[in-house]
Amino acid sequence: MYKMALFLILLWVSPASAKVINVEFKFTPYVGDPVSSDKVETVPGNARVYINNVLLAEQEVRKDNVPVLFEERDIAPSVWVPASSLGAALRRGKNSIRIEFVPDDAKRPYNAQLSWASVTDQTIEKSEAGRYQATNQSGTGREDKRTTGKVVLQREFTAEFATDLPWHHYPPVTSLNDEDRKALAIMVQKLAEAFKPDFAYLYELLGRNPNMNPAEVKKAKCLDQAYAAGIRVAAPPLAQLDFVTTGNPEVVVSRKDAVPLFPFEESSFARIKGDDAQMCAVMAISVAFPPRLVVVRSPAGTWEVAY
Repeated sequence: MYKMALFLILLWVSPASAKVINVEFKFTPYVGDPVSSDKVETVPGNARVYINNVLLAEQEVRKDNVPVLFEERDIAPSVWVPASSLGAALRRGKNSIRIEFVPDDAKRPYNAQLSWASVTDQTIEKSEAGRYQATNQSGTGREDKRTTGKVVLQREFTAEFATDLPWHHYPPVTSLNDEDRKALAIMVQKLAEAFKPDFAYLYELLGRNPNMNPAEVKKAKCLDQAYAAGIRVAAPPLAQLDFVTTGNPEVVVSRKDAVPLFPFEESSFARIKGDDAQMCAVMAISVAFPPRLVVVRSPAGTWEVAY
């Protein structure tokens, strides 16, 4: 009996001793009853995800039948956001996520659900009333809102696991003048012109992204292969650029016509020989030339790309 009790104590991990390594958010717009049914129908429309007031991604939500899982009645997500994958957008400490969803049918009632959970580095095991449960999640929660038309769901969260970057502490940019806009247009032009051998500036920028290894990209010569295949990068003129301040250090530079800032034809990547080289080029180019460019202004007044 003593050995069994000791064994159970060793299995038990206190939630207080488990370290949070990620926070996951899931969003689903749906119709149906997840309590009584094992499936619900997702509502078609467009979702926008903002982290700390910066637009992170846009995603189309299609009409589909998705499962409702487990006793917790978890709905399979239309949008899944793991905070650990957000890179420089994430702050060490307090953060916010905001999801804006616009349905295709503005008059049809539906439910919008945002759920969240912290992921820990240890398994938390519980035994209560003859029921055993093991999980690496804590701090779970859910908001379910009945609505029509556009909906906005937001939540603050803490991410002590995030990388603390110097520009996170730059002064917020609250307004831009004509000189700022011209300087940012030059920065966009400089970035586009950097897509040429020897790609030195691009390797420098890729090195600032924790998810990229510029040495491996350089060794693979996939940017060289992309250039040889005829891929080129063009920058839009100042008149076509849109600039959005966020109340934080970040300023988002995009095109007014909703086209990606640096548009590429996907078919052009097919001219690169070899699946590995194609994948390498796609990843490196998508990081170096995002659909929206996030920039910050240092205390000295110089503009920097915020990777």
